[in-house]
Amino acid sequence: MFFGARQQQASPNWAEYFSRQAEACRTPALKAFYAAELPAEERPIGEVPLVALDFETTGLNPREHAIVSIGLVPFDLRVIRPAAGHYWVVKPPRTLTEESIAFHRITHSEVEQAPPITAILDELLAELAGRLAVVHYRNIERPFLEAAVLANRAERCLFPVIDTMALEARWERQGFLQRLKCLFGIQPSSIRLADSRGRYGLPHYSSHHAKVDAIATAELFQAQMARHFTPDTPVSDLWV
Repeated sequence: MFFGARQQQASPNWAEYFSRQAEACRTPALKAFYAAELPAEERPIGEVPLVALDFETTGLNPREHAIVSIGLVPFDLRVIRPAAGHYWVVKPPRTLTEESIAFHRITHSEVEQAPPITAILDELLAELAGRLAVVHYRNIERPFLEAAVLANRAERCLFPVIDTMALEARWERQGFLQRLKCLFGIQPSSIRLADSRGRYGLPHYSSHHAKVDAIATAELFQAQMARHFTPDTPVSDLWV
């Protein structure tokens, strides 16, 4: 990571990092990505342009596995705009396994006809620029995009995200009541995307399609905000 051991334990200073990267990056798309306005830490979340981001991958390790599809959908606390979103299938550098095909239902023939991720990286970065990404489980989208940019552009791509899974864990996995449940051997509530949505009365969607999951994540974040926060909540209370 780009922070020292002491800084890793605190909230990253994203504004300083973006400013440094905007000066240092050689790739035009990355330079523009970092030069785009990043919301100040104290800015209310209700004023911030958001984008829900979801990747389907061949596995969970960005060092060994790769992205096979990308879905993104711009939104804010009032409106989700699926028609303004994007969906890409990309060809991974290694042959798909039967296990990954069963999981995300993207076939050999689909990826054979798809472009490599390097062909759509600049467009993806342009769609993310100036927006705060919202994901469900930050250990997929951020490290996999970082690995793809590093492999194809030889530069870093790090950015703040709001993680709806981590937000849900605040209420379902933490606090005295949750510790008491653990003491009595009661299993903690699931914080998977579909199960989290169910607690807010949101409809069930078919999972593991990147754009559908992006829409589902945007809806979940809107519901979390309506129940637990206000539009005046500063982004520093939400992003990581």
